[in-house]
Amino acid sequence: MLILISDAFDATLPEKLTKYGEVTDDKTRQAEAEIILVRSKTKVTKEYIDSSPKLKYIIRGGVGLDNIDLKYAQEKGIKVDNTAEASTTAVAELAFALIIALPNHITQADKSMREGKWLKKELKRTELFGKTLGILGMGRIGTALAMRAQAFRMKVLAWHPDVFFSDFAEIRPTMKEVMEESDYLSLHMPLIESTKGIINKKTLSYCKDGAYMVNTGRGPCVVEEDIVEALKSGKLAGFATDVWASDPPQDSPLFDAPHTIFTPHIGASTQENMIRIGIVVDQLIDEYIKRKQK
Repeated sequence: MLILISDAFDATLPEKLTKYGEVTDDKTRQAEAEIILVRSKTKVTKEYIDSSPKLKYIIRGGVGLDNIDLKYAQEKGIKVDNTAEASTTAVAELAFALIIALPNHITQADKSMREGKWLKKELKRTELFGKTLGILGMGRIGTALAMRAQAFRMKVLAWHPDVFFSDFAEIRPTMKEVMEESDYLSLHMPLIESTKGIINKKTLSYCKDGAYMVNTGRGPCVVEEDIVEALKSGKLAGFATDVWASDPPQDSPLFDAPHTIFTPHIGASTQENMIRIGIVVDQLIDEYIKRKQK
């Protein structure tokens, strides 16, 4: 059995997986692989699957499966899993780092100092204490973020289509209610048909004037042009994103918008998380092998 590691994983993973068969990162051997490991870079399209005749199992190292044609994989009898539970801490910490950085003007202060400027009076900070954080998407990561926000004594609201109770946030029945009440908004939604472009001109109108927004979920959940308009009008005081319409982004209008912080899709890229992803991948392949042997 050949295991193809198509994207970047922890350097120790290939050796750990040799107990199951041959392991390679040579993409020219894709057609030979029974198991293929991907992250966000590899797009497992219909064409990709058709060019992988021996493929039986795809594991996505990370959260979400939007880079995999799940329907076609199912039609071909290919099992698909991800390692969603591994990335919770890493993504929640980045989201909260961005929430802290925006009202404290961290990137602007650093840049101005390097340019020889002293903007002590110009950079007006605001505190998180007592403010309301709205979480759109109350899964593992949203819950982990809510726990961190409570430590800063923030009021936490959340919306999720099928979450009705939480020990860490007040659940609101609609996204609109969360957006209307929140000083900060953090997006943690998967990319599915109902969430594509869900943050748009109409939904942004629900926001408080001067709210901050952070997206560490999926880039296409927001309409970038509408975010730019909201930033330029002051509807949003700031926007930070780790996720993009494409990796890397191509000519994003966000680059011309004020009051922004950008990161290159590093939410899951902690040393600790890469190790956790490897542990989960090992467990999943072990279970797959045991099922085959029955």
